Amino acid sequence: MIGVVAKLKVQAGKEAEFEKHAKALVEQVNKLENGCAFYELFKSGDEYVFMEMYSGKAAIDAHGKTKYFGEAMTALKPLLAAAPDVQSYQRVS
Repeated sequence: MIGVVAKLKVQAGKEAEFEKHAKALVEQVNKLENGCAFYELFKSGDEYVFMEMYSGKAAIDAHGKTKYFGEAMTALKPLLAAAPDVQSYQRVS
């Protein structure tokens, strides 16, 4: 299993629009991606965090190639205050 943590800072006043698109993405991923065991959105202040867990690299690659992920990124990127910080981790236990 591979864990992914994607931290995103959202521009002030853009939170509601960001959440609308991000929640739709979370719904699609959890509904359609068998290789994704966990995909949720969390928030602290102006920082949002996608916490994700995949069965392997192929599942991560497939996730990034989905139509709905591409559409979400097109909608979300203009709302960000900075570039996303995405880190991946190997499962230990």
